[in-house]
Amino acid sequence: MSKPALVVMAAGMGSRYGGLKQIDPIDKEGHLIIDFSIYDALKAGFEKIVFVIKHEIEKDFKASIGDRISEIVKVEYVYQELDKLPQGYSVPQGRVKPWGTAHAILCCENVIDGPFAVINSDDYYGPQSYKELYSHLMRTDKDDRFGIALVGYILRNTLTDKGYVSRGICRVENGKLLEINERTHIETDGNDARFTEDDGKTYTPLSGDSIASMNMWGYNREFIDELKKRFPKFLDKTIRENPLKGEFFLPVTVDDMLRDGVASVDVLTTHDKWYGVTYAEDKPAVTAGIQSLKDKGVYPEKLWK
Repeated sequence: MSKPALVVMAAGMGSRYGGLKQIDPIDKEGHLIIDFSIYDALKAGFEKIVFVIKHEIEKDFKASIGDRISEIVKVEYVYQELDKLPQGYSVPQGRVKPWGTAHAILCCENVIDGPFAVINSDDYYGPQSYKELYSHLMRTDKDDRFGIALVGYILRNTLTDKGYVSRGICRVENGKLLEINERTHIETDGNDARFTEDDGKTYTPLSGDSIASMNMWGYNREFIDELKKRFPKFLDKTIRENPLKGEFFLPVTVDDMLRDGVASVDVLTTHDKWYGVTYAEDKPAVTAGIQSLKDKGVYPEKLWK
């Protein structure tokens, strides 16, 4: 079996953050959030990194991240572009929004030949998450259907007080995922949270203890084949109903597979705190959090000596 690869989704331009947040340093040594993710992944055992980017950010991304990381580990690039569609489909007029996280994984079809993990480039996940996910991927085989695992976070550990976030809210029983609902507008509400689906007209409460997906997943290679089967159905519905904004989300697709009875999902729950820069105002808290981890000896001052 091929050793697991790590797929890093970095095609987003970070519109709410106000810039290309993937290349914004978060400590005085000039490290990016992705540096800590790759450091943790390499320590866990991953030996290949696949960056999913857009052609328009390629030069800046390689100069700030890719060229540096390629000196440490094998790196490949995949380009997520709007026109990467099945034969017979075209980009709806006026569409500029990417097709979503599941589409990003579909774009990796030609560079993934075994089990793989998926993360966002601008999220800090914590070292234990990579260790558990790598161990899971090394245990899976073709008899395990799609080998799906989700690293589940305690919701309150993933929120920002600077605005709203998008999270997949999970229902879990005996370590198995029963259901996942993508909530695209979740706000902090004291020690808990709330979400809206009508631009703030009404809110529904969420327990801060809920298990949330941060788009840290593990899969077998066969999962990409399943996405390829499901993408045309998504496009048919989206082009008809929401051509400018509809997205092919990983959590929604996995939930559909659960409902269809074709997959099971192991949930690897972690109590690590998430750090991310959804908004520019989040950066000081991320910087302080990373420094605290360095002070505790989790990371050296300079990751790449």
